[in-house]
Amino acid sequence: MSNYNRKPKNSGVKRGKSSYYFTDNESFKIIPLGGMKEIGKNCTVIECRNEILIIDCGFCFPDDEMFGIDVVIPDFSYLRENAEKIKGLIVTHGHEDHIGGIPYLLKEFNIPIYAAPLSMGLIGGKLGEHGLTAETHIIEAGQIFNVGNFKIEAIQINHSIADAMAFSVKCAGGHIVHTGDFKIDYYPLDGKVIDLNRFSQLGSEGVDVLISDSTNVLREGYTPSERIVADSINKIFDSTNQRIIIATFASNIHRIKYFMEAAVNHGRRIAISGRSMENVVALANDLGYLKGIPESAFVDIKSINNIPDSNLTIITTGSQGEPMSALTRMANDSHRAVKLKKDDVVVFSSSPIPGNEKTVTNVVNKLYEKHVDVVLSDTMDVHVSGHACREELRLIHTLIRPRVFIPAHGEYRHLIEHARLAKSLGMSKKNIFVISNGDLIEYRNGKAQVTTEFTSGEDVMVDGYGVGDIGSAVLKDRKQLSQSGLIIIAVAIDEATGSLIAEPELTTRGFIYVKDNMDLIDEATAVVYNTIGEWLERGKKDFPALRNALKDDMRSYIYKRTKRNPMILPTILRV
Repeated sequence: MSNYNRKPKNSGVKRGKSSYYFTDNESFKIIPLGGMKEIGKNCTVIECRNEILIIDCGFCFPDDEMFGIDVVIPDFSYLRENAEKIKGLIVTHGHEDHIGGIPYLLKEFNIPIYAAPLSMGLIGGKLGEHGLTAETHIIEAGQIFNVGNFKIEAIQINHSIADAMAFSVKCAGGHIVHTGDFKIDYYPLDGKVIDLNRFSQLGSEGVDVLISDSTNVLREGYTPSERIVADSINKIFDSTNQRIIIATFASNIHRIKYFMEAAVNHGRRIAISGRSMENVVALANDLGYLKGIPESAFVDIKSINNIPDSNLTIITTGSQGEPMSALTRMANDSHRAVKLKKDDVVVFSSSPIPGNEKTVTNVVNKLYEKHVDVVLSDTMDVHVSGHACREELRLIHTLIRPRVFIPAHGEYRHLIEHARLAKSLGMSKKNIFVISNGDLIEYRNGKAQVTTEFTSGEDVMVDGYGVGDIGSAVLKDRKQLSQSGLIIIAVAIDEATGSLIAEPELTTRGFIYVKDNMDLIDEATAVVYNTIGEWLERGKKDFPALRNALKDDMRSYIYKRTKRNPMILPTILRV
């Protein structure tokens, strides 16, 4: 690896059109707030000379144990403590796990955003939904710009969304390359090939730290080109005169454009279904990504009954089986405009995101019940990944030749395997760091040091308008309610004498059907009488103690009778 161009000690940093100098004894810090040991809520903080640069701010969807939670975002505690240092946010691409948390970030921090046109358009839509505005800067691949004292270069990459880019970040402490999500596609549908030459040049200049996508590290070989999806779609169009319904990710504009081109070439009109698909297609059209698709090719989804099946293609949301998505509503016969017909061709141009397998399978089974022809990526090349496999990762490592490597964007197994891949290429184990959200890596003069649990890297849960107000205790209660239900004990007691004013009332939700279990309710009511009687015998007027006694005695009785643990909620009306 070639040496950095260095000026004399303590001489400061000089910026020029084609050169950049690093200062001895300076350091920079890398603090991931998301994206480590998980696929989602990507957010990385880089700090140098008391200035902070943020790369991406995404969210992830809740897991099965997060009952009622809408989304999960990074913990901004460190940013709150250092708000005056933040100089800007740069965005690698427009997927939710990289931009979904931005509205929540901007509700707390007034910072400029730097993103490519499509990414910025998607961000703008989100900010509009939240009633927010921001200082925005459109950037293009190949552009070099400054954010505070950080010199940043956007690098062309390939991914499953337009305008994806990697970043070279240079500061007084050194040089970081963040690949973002990427793959190497020599035949991308938009013709914009990943700039491997620039990665090689940066490697020759010297890269201190590489942060790289690990999603597909378990897969050998190369990720196939988007071109094979185009070939498969053409075969489907060639082979049927039935109505074709294609479900895919709304953000995959290049693929959607090809679906549109294939439809036009086969004499078909195009209908768009699903709010997110409609919004992204409208945005892509405004930004010029759908050039060549005539306006006359489109038909309103409400007017499709006037189009022969052989002349219609529907592009829709729902490839992940989302409950309210357009395709799911079609499968459930609840879509207002589309009623599935026997022999319709439904194409899933996607693969299930981990965690969505069951919901996708449920939708697929419902489609089969309607005797439609379902095409899945398991049986035909109608989807390819947007992430690099092992050979592509090896190539990027070989070109960049970093001093320090941090695998990112992956579950723990992915990070470990990516670390092993780097070691197999000759990198020293002491320079490879598998870290967690909230850890700190400080780099100074060729050496990196890790501080674990430097700041909070916990999940912050969003429930409606509430951000961060749902913790483990609430989730535990919600889990208990979902599993065993609720019993409410309502009693009215004379505050002066402690005697019952009326008969206790027991109400259950999600526990038993009361009319079929009156004997159990009668016995449970007797438990309430006994508990109150014992409380009175002790001569106590301690109502909190009565509440606890009712809860404990009822829990013990219910478990003995049913082996269940419903939530017990005593309510005492003191008159």
